[in-house]
Amino acid sequence: MDKRQNKNHFSYFSFLDMPQKDPCQKQACEIQKCLQANNYVESKCQAVIQELRKCCARYPKGRSLVCSGFEKEEEEKLTVKPTSK
Repeated sequence: MDKRQNKNHFSYFSFLDMPQKDPCQKQACEIQKCLQANNYVESKCQAVIQELRKCCARYPKGRSLVCSGFEKEEEEKLTVKPTSK
């Protein structure tokens, strides 16, 4: 294999190994912008937070790194046991 073929071979496999863009990255960035603009008062950013939740719901668990916090939150809700009196 000459250098040119080797380079093309390497480039082909590098392309396959590249991580895919996070499908909900845009919504995560919008949350950060909103929080910064509103002195980190979460209640003022509920609309953009809901948009991220909608985005996360469209993809399988584990597909979006930015959704991992919501996924963990949902798991915790399911495992919380009611307190007995």
